[in-house]
Amino acid sequence: MKVEKLAQANQSIQEAREHPSPWMIVWIALRNHKGAMVGAGVFTVIVLGVLLGPFIYTVDPQFTDIEARNLGMSWQHPLGTDNYGQDMLARLLWGGRTAIAVGFAAMFLSLGLGTTIGLIAGYYKRLDGLLMRLTDLFLALPLLPLLLVIILVFREPLDELFPGNPEIGTFLLIVFVIGITSWMQTARIVRSETLALKEREFVLAATSIGTSGPHIITTHILPNILSPIMVSATLGVASAIITESALSFLGLGFPPDFPTWGRLLYDGANFMEIAPARVIWPGLAISLTVLSVNYIGDALRDAIDPRVRNQ
Repeated sequence: MKVEKLAQANQSIQEAREHPSPWMIVWIALRNHKGAMVGAGVFTVIVLGVLLGPFIYTVDPQFTDIEARNLGMSWQHPLGTDNYGQDMLARLLWGGRTAIAVGFAAMFLSLGLGTTIGLIAGYYKRLDGLLMRLTDLFLALPLLPLLLVIILVFREPLDELFPGNPEIGTFLLIVFVIGITSWMQTARIVRSETLALKEREFVLAATSIGTSGPHIITTHILPNILSPIMVSATLGVASAIITESALSFLGLGFPPDFPTWGRLLYDGANFMEIAPARVIWPGLAISLTVLSVNYIGDALRDAIDPRVRNQ
């Protein structure tokens, strides 16, 4: 019995090598892509650092020591201090948590909205024109002024809903605003893929036997368009982090005493001559995070596209 099971296992392994699954092909292509491996390694280090760092480096990011203002790098303060004597490393770690949380939350919102609209527009022809014109309308809007207006109008009412914790209301508002203004590219990609798939034989066969539209979408179409959705997800995280940092740099993000990478840049801009590290470290954190995510997204796109993969 053991010999037969071992023989079956060896046969399964041999078949997997000779006829690998699409996901195995993508993984092999990603593994051989140097940019993807470097990006994944850097992004993993950053995520683990901001998640686990505050438990290891337990300095309070809100602690103020006026006598230790604008200090350089030292053993006591590895990245120096700001003009209030607050530790820059502690604030950088907590700011990274905010950036990563906003990036992923806004990405999931925009991805869900874009995927839903793209699927409906691509499958139901009578709704295609209406939904695509709505997409064109959002694409034509000036996004940065729109973001600024929405935040200025709704930030104070949301702060009143969470007395004592205004950062919660600001977090929800920023995630919502970024999510509803960044779904259009995903919707267009998903729509084009859906238009191609609904003419395939397996979809026509399911339609001919009376399968409902929602069941066809969720069972036959959605699993076959996960690849471009994954690429949009990686690029959406980078875009959301950049947008949140820009809002915080303009002073329209989280409260001044709540550390974010964009806020650290904003606070350090006036002290560049006496403490340039205050701008270098948060700027480097934003750049490395966005670049690593973009490398992963580009490599994933190349791995999924058979025309690029077979070159």
